[in-house]
Amino acid sequence: MIDVVTGRARAAKNAVARVSVAPMLVRVGIFVIVFAGFALAFPAEVLSGRPLLFLSAAALLPAFGPRRIWATFTALVTVGGWLLATDGYGRPVALWRLLAVAALLYLGHTLCALAALLPYDAVVDPELITRWLLRAAAVLLGSAVLGVLLLQAAGMGGDSGYQWVTLLGLVVAVGTAGLLGWLLRRR
Repeated sequence: MIDVVTGRARAAKNAVARVSVAPMLVRVGIFVIVFAGFALAFPAEVLSGRPLLFLSAAALLPAFGPRRIWATFTALVTVGGWLLATDGYGRPVALWRLLAVAALLYLGHTLCALAALLPYDAVVDPELITRWLLRAAAVLLGSAVLGVLLLQAAGMGGDSGYQWVTLLGLVVAVGTAGLLGWLLRRR
């Protein structure tokens, strides 16, 4: 029994000693981006005391388990915070905040995808991470420009917002994720 515990402790020590900088920086980036998404989405009244501690712990989850459900969980928590702020606390929907939260959700998701590919002890060329982030920035810029142009073309810009559209988008996103998961398991 002691030999098993000693062997596991030695294996954990060796694993920690082999951790490289680039995968850890990606995971730190996940934490920072997810936490920034929480800070933008949730009302300021909620971001103090115990809820701040829980949100910090929730932001750590996808950083340590990017291959698991934690990225989806934190995205749902962010959307829940947005709904709480707009419905529960009456915060008006501002386009800049909406675009920033959407950008942070996407960045958190894409960094989780990158972290899922990188083992903790991977030696990574910094150009790989730079190209990954540049592609993400191009997607974000294109999405933001297209979204603002479509809002202006539809005449829906400004203070008008529809809660049912947000909920429908959330249902479609969760349904799509569920369908993709089911299709992957079916293979």
